[in-house]
Amino acid sequence: MAKTQIILSNRQSALKQLDRKLKKLNSDHSRKYFILTDENVLEHCMPTLICNVTELEEADFLELPSGEACKETEIVTEVWKSLIASEADRNAIIINLGGGSVSDVGGFVAATYKRGIDYINIPTTLTAMIDAAIGGKTAINLGGAKNQIGCFHNPIITCIEPAFLETLPANELRSGEYEIMKTLLLTGHEAWHSTNLSNYSELIPYCIDFKQSVLKADPEEHGIRKMLNFGHTIGHALEAYSLGQNKPMSHGEAVGIGMLYALYLSNKKLGLNSTFYKQYRSWLTKRIALPQLSLKEIEQLLELMHHDKKRSNDETLCVLLEAPGVPVIDVAVSDNEVRDTLLCAAKI
Repeated sequence: MAKTQIILSNRQSALKQLDRKLKKLNSDHSRKYFILTDENVLEHCMPTLICNVTELEEADFLELPSGEACKETEIVTEVWKSLIASEADRNAIIINLGGGSVSDVGGFVAATYKRGIDYINIPTTLTAMIDAAIGGKTAINLGGAKNQIGCFHNPIITCIEPAFLETLPANELRSGEYEIMKTLLLTGHEAWHSTNLSNYSELIPYCIDFKQSVLKADPEEHGIRKMLNFGHTIGHALEAYSLGQNKPMSHGEAVGIGMLYALYLSNKKLGLNSTFYKQYRSWLTKRIALPQLSLKEIEQLLELMHHDKKRSNDETLCVLLEAPGVPVIDVAVSDNEVRDTLLCAAKI
């Protein structure tokens, strides 16, 4: 896969650097830009983008529904139709301005439109800056299950502009901090047991560097890249279930709780010291209420997990930890072990 160029703010803002890159990339003015965004981002971030990236002043923009609602086949079809109606050719460039859902669907559209066109991610949430906008995973949802249809297609540029974080409410920043915690647990970085993960100027580049090193070794998730799914197996099921109940849980919150379940399983199956589990649980419960699930709800979550891509021989394959910094991929977990985890982990 083509390599993504990461633009980070240094002496000059990332957006100003992006403007220079785009002027060079489109020096003959033959390429047309299409900005994909949602209603919230359109109001809070679009003015900042256009003021700093003058190359995009004449871009068309397509507004998507907010959140996971944009990752439906009907929405993707409408975007394809809009691109055709605007006579977007194979030189067109899609600009994904938004959170992880926008980069997911925009990347998928770019991967499939006319057999693949270029796209650029400009993440506006903390979660997207350190995870969703990097790595070339594109996907949409199907039948209530997350990310069932997708492919790998790297953005040509991912532009990380921390100024966009100033537009986010506190709960959105906390949501992104769960993904920071995921990286810290996978690497064993001493900050994993910190009560404060708001040092974004250091932690964002650290998380990006770690993910880039994993992608370089395994770009299409045949091996060690699977470790990045830590917390996501049960977390995705929780997120999808909450959407179906009209009580949406953010992706970060679902992953944060999913990591608690993964650490519980790590203690049971790999002998992870229970102290680590208890420390993480203490940190998590100060930030979010843990779900108290009924037996019926657990069976519904299991049904969603049965659609997970990480299934083999009727068992779910999870990423667990022997210790912070020592992840183990493809650990087979039975349905009964999942039931035990969902019943017991939140009560210890």
